[in-house]
Amino acid sequence: MFQRLAKQLQLPRGYEEVEKDSCGIKSVAVENDQSSCVNRRERRAAVLICLFEGQEGELRVILTKRSMKMASHPGDVALPGGKMEEGDVDDSATALREAMEEIGLEPNLVQVVATLEPFISQHLLRVVPVVGLLARKGDFRPSLNTDEVDAIFDVPLEMFLKEDNYRSEEREWMGRKYTLHLFDFESEKGVFLIWGLTASILIHAASVIYGCSPCFKGHLPDFQQLQRSLTRT
Repeated sequence: MFQRLAKQLQLPRGYEEVEKDSCGIKSVAVENDQSSCVNRRERRAAVLICLFEGQEGELRVILTKRSMKMASHPGDVALPGGKMEEGDVDDSATALREAMEEIGLEPNLVQVVATLEPFISQHLLRVVPVVGLLARKGDFRPSLNTDEVDAIFDVPLEMFLKEDNYRSEEREWMGRKYTLHLFDFESEKGVFLIWGLTASILIHAASVIYGCSPCFKGHLPDFQQLQRSLTRT
């Protein structure tokens, strides 16, 4: 399964895959400009979508609950990740370094297969999702940085395409209304709310990987679509 997924997602070196449709997805390949590497570090971040095979053969993704000590978004569910630092050669390096620092995930356990379309956070950070495959889940021994992470758990990736456990709220930003996506997830480790940027990234990743749109439909744009529309006006 991982071999098929890697072949499906992997792109030639030096390119990024950009896809989008209503939730969603159209494919465009954009060549990376290495000369702009220094400029890209400013207000740039990366998160790791680390996938592994569950006991029933399903794809699962690793998530964290941010520490209540954090200055921003304390207690929120997030993907491992953070801002690009000077020593990071690319977005993959940022995501893998942050995952190692936050949850003790050794970079050599993860096969990076793709980077997805960047998202823009409410703090105007350019956040790049990096897709990685964890083939040997048993070799991963979580070690949490308690200054940054209170808990680690995993969820089925496909849940971000289904109506089960999904709800939405109508919000307003810069005078315009948009749909906020929220997912409730309960496990033996607790009850978690996955929402905001993390939910949007995982909806998009699931759409790309499974090749279909979510079952739920919003009559309003989501926050990312709203930001893009305002940027173009």
